Amino acid sequence: MIYDALVIGGGPAGATTALMLAKTGWSVAVIEKKRFPRRKVCGEFISATSLPLLRELGVADAFLRFAGPDVRRVGLFAQDVMVAAAMPQAWGTSGLWGRALGREHLDLMLLEAAVRAGADLWQPWTAVALERMREGHACTITAKEGRRKLIARIVIAADGSWERSVVTAPCVATHGPSDLFAFKAHLEDCELAADLMPLLMFAGGYGGMVHTDSGRVSLSCCIRRDALKDCRQRHPGAHAGEAVLLHICASGMPARQALARARLVGAWLSAGPINPGIRHRFSNGIFVVGNAAGEAHPIVAEGISMAMQAAWLLSRSLISRQEDLSMQQVIADIGTAYASEWNAAFALRIRAATAFAQIAMRPNAAILYLSLLKRFPKILTVGARFSGKTKFVAVV
Repeated sequence: MIYDALVIGGGPAGATTALMLAKTGWSVAVIEKKRFPRRKVCGEFISATSLPLLRELGVADAFLRFAGPDVRRVGLFAQDVMVAAAMPQAWGTSGLWGRALGREHLDLMLLEAAVRAGADLWQPWTAVALERMREGHACTITAKEGRRKLIARIVIAADGSWERSVVTAPCVATHGPSDLFAFKAHLEDCELAADLMPLLMFAGGYGGMVHTDSGRVSLSCCIRRDALKDCRQRHPGAHAGEAVLLHICASGMPARQALARARLVGAWLSAGPINPGIRHRFSNGIFVVGNAAGEAHPIVAEGISMAMQAAWLLSRSLISRQEDLSMQQVIADIGTAYASEWNAAFALRIRAATAFAQIAMRPNAAILYLSLLKRFPKILTVGARFSGKTKFVAVV
């Protein structure tokens, strides 16, 4: 089968790309190897600056109907310190606030919208081979039904940063003590203010909490390999996620109070090692979006927003030059411009996230920062600005 564009991966980045291209008349195929709905290790928060993009995609009403409450404050729980400050607002977003929605709902919502717009969905199919042709690419996909070959001029990789891929090399685990592993759980009966999204600082890691859909709180965190090993030794027989939760509760009174009566909804999820950083956005004639292109430390809670905004950047460029895509040089020019725009939009965010993460994982060395935050809580508001909470990328 022949398409204008082939998107490998049906998460927020891939579905957004497919939806935008399909809405303008492109023939698009989306290859997704997992069945939906499915949960993902993710903080689930979407900044207010992404709400105009959700409206353009036609899913804003559904998102606002199902998502958790407005997040109007950022906070910090560290040792026995609890600090909160106003969430910064971008110009022109009065009355709009970021909110959280479970990935089992968000991903399905976006992918179904892409299908309604005309995209063909191959799910659950797996891309196993990609061959460069004179005028595009041929992709071999497999499933229980057999094998198929799909041909497209444009290929967009949106299949994550650390899973095996026919397009992008997976992040290689270093098996060192500083490797970061991510955990995620949904909880009920947390003592957390509805409008507050706190950063959790604890020895060897960091995390965050936010109210998401259906009355749940999403707890997501990252922890170093050596700290995780210590947690499991202190709590033999406990699930790794449960051991991490006990470690967080032992880190200080604010976290312990918030989680004292919490009950797990569903199972713990884990992933890793994660490998934040900037990677290829265009290589060998293939465009890359989402975490496969670049990944910030989850401490800034911008992963979903960055993925969707990057998809908007790329889709806008492809649509504007669609009459010229028969020329390989045009595709290369678009790739170069997209990589430059991506850097301008997200590179500072990724560097800031790395700096924040290094501080957060060393609470004993952060005593000076904690005393400063107690005196000047608005520093949290400034930090949220640096993380990208007020930066519009998708201008619609």
